[in-house]
Amino acid sequence: MYRFGILFCAVVALAKGQTTQVNQCTQNGGELPINTYIAGCDQPPCSLPQLEDAVVNIIFKAPYTMQSMRTLATAYLGGPFGLPYPLGTNAETCNFLTNTYCPVMGGEVVQYVLRMYIQPSFPVGIQPEIEFRIVDDANRPIVCIRVPLRIAEPNSRIADKSEEYQQSPFIRKIFGKI
Repeated sequence: MYRFGILFCAVVALAKGQTTQVNQCTQNGGELPINTYIAGCDQPPCSLPQLEDAVVNIIFKAPYTMQSMRTLATAYLGGPFGLPYPLGTNAETCNFLTNTYCPVMGGEVVQYVLRMYIQPSFPVGIQPEIEFRIVDDANRPIVCIRVPLRIAEPNSRIADKSEEYQQSPFIRKIFGKI
């Protein structure tokens, strides 16, 4: 037990060296994690380039034993109504734990790395707030963070004519021709 306490304190101290200031979710339940770090961002709004992965490192304490978990993301564009943001296979939280594996035991400190591809359908310059939440297999919230973002130009410009870069009809309907 003593070793666990020392290990826990060491993990928290190390994690606090890289921290992104995040907020409690307003639209979804879940506790704040022990620590969150979005690569390249200490202070929001975090500037995330299109066509690249945003890397979100989360450390949290499992409130109880969980067989599986998944991560959900919702983008809010200036109102209470959110757009679900597709994470694809990255939504399978257990596949991206870095210090343990599922099932996770209650009280266990869990380190998790989420990679979220910044879709080309999100126009450069918009500033959504994103809620990331981890839920268990019964859809109960475990952890939830809310962070303001700013969508930036891609670092290495891909030809605008590529099909991958075309805007989705849904986003065009919301924002018009961009």
